[in-house]
Amino acid sequence: MYNDLKQLYWWSGMKRDISEFVSRCLVCQQVKVEHQVPLGLLQPMMIPKWKCDRVTMDFLSGLLLSPKKKDAIWVVVDRLTKSAHFILIAEIVKLHGVPVSIISDRDLRLTSQLWKKFQEALCTRLNFSTAFHLQTDRKSERVIQVLEDML
Repeated sequence: MYNDLKQLYWWSGMKRDISEFVSRCLVCQQVKVEHQVPLGLLQPMMIPKWKCDRVTMDFLSGLLLSPKKKDAIWVVVDRLTKSAHFILIAEIVKLHGVPVSIISDRDLRLTSQLWKKFQEALCTRLNFSTAFHLQTDRKSERVIQVLEDML
């Protein structure tokens, strides 16, 4: 709501006022994204043995352009520690090493030939989640929802 209004209006303390209004607005609370467990038989995923050994990732896109002409955030979440990163993959590899496997949705940016060759070079296995099956990619989706609420 803040991003929509700031294009038309401005006042001192605007962000705080809008946040307070939204927190008390019944309609705003009713249309908020649900964070419920998906229905159906759950299939437990293997628990990673090391931090950043297995990660999930997704993109938050459609944002306002930054000064460097970027409009998306790359979200990477470690499945063991639940730590989230909003930085380039080169930085994640530098900080934590190359992951054994990556779980992601079927984003066009991750299904390209370039990305497949990159995965082969890193010896990393890319597993795609099934559509509307948040059990596999829930961590990055949840982090994106929290990030959207914060923005």
